[in-house]
Formats: sequence, structure tokens, C-alpha cells
Amino acid sequence: MKKQLFINGEWVGTESYKDLLSPYSNEKIAEIASATEVDVDKAIAAAYQTNETMAEMPAHQRASILEKVANLIEARAEEAAKIISAEAAKPYKTALGEVSRTVATYKFSAEEAKRIHGETIPLDAAVGGENRIAYTVREPIGVIGAITPFNFPMNLVAHKVGPAIASGNTVVLKPAEQTPLSSLFLADIFKEAGLPDGALNIVTGKGSVVGEKIVKDDRVKKISFTGSPAVGIGIRNKSGLKRVTLELGSNAAVIIDQGVDLYKIINRCVMGAFSFQGQVCISLQRVYIHESLYEQFVEKMVAATKQLKIGDPLDPNTDVSALISPRDVDRALAWIEEAKQGGAKVLTGGAAEGNVLQPTILTDVDAKLKVSCQEVFAPIVLINKVSSVKEAISYVNDSRYGLQAGIYTDNIHTALMATKKLHVGGVMVNDIPTFRVDHMPYGGVKESGVGREGVKFAIEEMTEQKLVVFNQA
Repeated sequence: MKKQLFINGEWVGTESYKDLLSPYSNEKIAEIASATEVDVDKAIAAAYQTNETMAEMPAHQRASILEKVANLIEARAEEAAKIISAEAAKPYKTALGEVSRTVATYKFSAEEAKRIHGETIPLDAAVGGENRIAYTVREPIGVIGAITPFNFPMNLVAHKVGPAIASGNTVVLKPAEQTPLSSLFLADIFKEAGLPDGALNIVTGKGSVVGEKIVKDDRVKKISFTGSPAVGIGIRNKSGLKRVTLELGSNAAVIIDQGVDLYKIINRCVMGAFSFQGQVCISLQRVYIHESLYEQFVEKMVAATKQLKIGDPLDPNTDVSALISPRDVDRALAWIEEAKQGGAKVLTGGAAEGNVLQPTILTDVDAKLKVSCQEVFAPIVLINKVSSVKEAISYVNDSRYGLQAGIYTDNIHTALMATKKLHVGGVMVNDIPTFRVDHMPYGGVKESGVGREGVKFAIEEMTEQKLVVFNQA
């Protein structure tokens, strides 16, 4: 099955193709086009030439297209989930959840398309401002370069494409090399929904070719990127005066205060740590729990983790499947070994079969070890005891990342203190840091990135504010 590029509303072949293999079985799934710089140039040109069409399209029409996209995806939800499972090894039931969120993201985009507005400015508040009327409008900025990761290959695309179309922009999309099928699936969806040719272009291939061209081309006015800090920092350095939104990951933590009912939170913590094999930017990687609850929590967490079903991602009962690549398995095992050498204990997991790494729980982990201070992006969670919430906050903040954090506590004063002291983009009170719904502002501080996603907030970053002043004198 050969998959071509999608440029200016048409499927376009290229010089070479690369085999796409299943992360779980290593079987060939498809042959994916590897775009050349010339191909990318054509995609950018198509998007640039369609700018005026999209900018002049009425808001209700943009909203209608996005609503149709949502409905078409919903009607093909099982097909979409199987695509995600096949290319990303995401367990089928988790993939279905992603499809459901994708539908919601496009629905939110449709709604927000009708709510883009400016404000009036009372110029007579300043001396010399009398007899003038002023107001602002928001206008699309043009071509959006969207570069997306493998872990949410359909919904994270929606978080870039949905707001871009809603605000009258055009898009050149580069999906992750391992998960292009989800994006190519959307091409037909958008065409059927009535999106003008050239408004969405999808170019698959190497980041060094496709991504590089998108980032450096002056016709592209904004880059929206989700991925690693190293690549994100490189994009910012190369992008010139383009607007940039970067979501660069984390080593997310939860704090559990004394007196918390553990029965209510164990399954939630297991889900946060091991959903999609921990390959989630806000996956629960670190647990800091009050010493009075430590032994009980560890016992329950280990027992619940051992109940997870490991296997084929297309099996509806599977909870945990393969990591995205053998290289990631080797890295995760090396980090576990380093932790053991550093005095950490492995309470369950710690081994791999093929590309499947067993869900792993570590205790007594030094803060300087990679499994603690770097983003593990694997089914690994550490549990360390603390004597107070303040001590736990110091550990959470002692990180180069700051995306989201969670705290479980029954004390409102402790909760409010934590929301103030935690240096992250979002604090979840009485929940894990893995919580996200698709209309909330989402983004981080420090090396977790710059800018915010969440449809309304993404639209603000994909539009320019223009001031209009009428002199009535």
C-alpha cells in the first residue's frame, strides 16, 4: 500500500518511499512517500496561494467545514482507531479514546471559529484621544507549519489544524515519520468536508528535509511544534521572526499529602503512569507521597500494575503494548539499570520482551538519575517518600521541565499553597498531572516549551491583532 503526499487537494507521488513497520510485530504496514525539498516547496506554495481564500471565508463556513470533519471522523471512529493502533502500537481502547478527543477538538474548533473577536478602546481616556473611535480585529497570519509527534497522531494534529482552519489560516503539516497514516486519513476527511484545495497540505518524510524547509521558509508565518526540547530549541533558533509554539515534554509529578484516601486514587495513578506505555508528555513519571502513606500506596500500586494486560495493541483488552521503537526500549532499559546501580529498587517490571517493556515501578530513586530528572517516555514510574508537601514541591520544581503537576490533598490551604509554589504550566488539584481536556490552555514553562495550545488559546497565537482608529473631528 503506497501512500503519497497530499498537496493542493491532490495525491502526489515523489521520488522515494520508505517502509512503515508495526512497532509491535515489525510487520510492514505501508510504503510512505519521502518528500523532497521540491515537494515541500510545492506544498508551501499551495498553502500560500490559498491564504486569501481562507482569510475571506466567512466564519460560519469555516465552522461548518470543521463540524463536518468532526462528524465524518466520528462516523469512521473504529477505522481511525485501528490506524492509530497499527502505526503507533497504541492499545485499541486507548486509540478509541484519542479518536473521541479528536472529534471534540474539531467541534471546539468549529465553535471557536464563530467567536473570534476584538474589543473597543476608549481613546478619550488619554489627552488628545477625544472624538475618536477605536477597535481591534483579529486577522489570520497566513501559512501555519505544523510538526506533530507520534504519541497522539490524530488529536495533536487536530490541535494544530483545527485552530488554524478556524481562524482562516492555511496549513502545511508534517506528521511524525512513524505515524503518518493518521494524518493522511484526515486528508480525505477534510476534502470531503469541503475545505478548499491548498488549505491543508500533508508532506511526509524526514525532519531534516521536510521540517527544515518548513521552519526556514519565509512564506510560513508560524510554527506549531510538539516534540523533544533539542528539536524545539533548534526550531526556535532557525525560525527567525516567525511565531513559534513549542510543546516539549516533561517529567510530570504528583504529590500525595497525608490523610488522602488511597482507594480513590490508585487506579488513576496507574492509568497516568502506564497509559500508552507512558509515551505521553504529561505521563505520571514521579510520585512524591507522605511517609505515613508510603508503604500502603506502594503495595496497592504494585498490585494494580500487575493486573494490566500486556500484548497486541489491536486486542481490545490490551492495556500496555510496544514502545514506538527498539531504540526507545534499549534506552529505557539502560535508564532502569542506571537507577538500580544508583540504589533504586525495582518492585515490578524492569524487563522487556521484543518492543514491549513491562510496566515498571521504582522506589528510592535519587533525583539526579535519568529516570527522575529526564523525560522517560516509557512505562516507568518512581515512588519516593517525603515528610511534607513543601519538601515534595521542592523535588517537583527541581527539574528543567514544567508542564503540569498534580497534588492530592484534603487541606484547602495546602492546595492553594501548592498552586502558587509549583512552577509549572498547569496544576491539577486532587488529580494526576496527566489530566487534559481539549479546550483548556495547555503548555509549560522552562524546557517544557513556550505558548499555549487548547483551541481558543491556539487561535489567539495564530491571529494578529489590528487596531482601527476613526477620527470623528
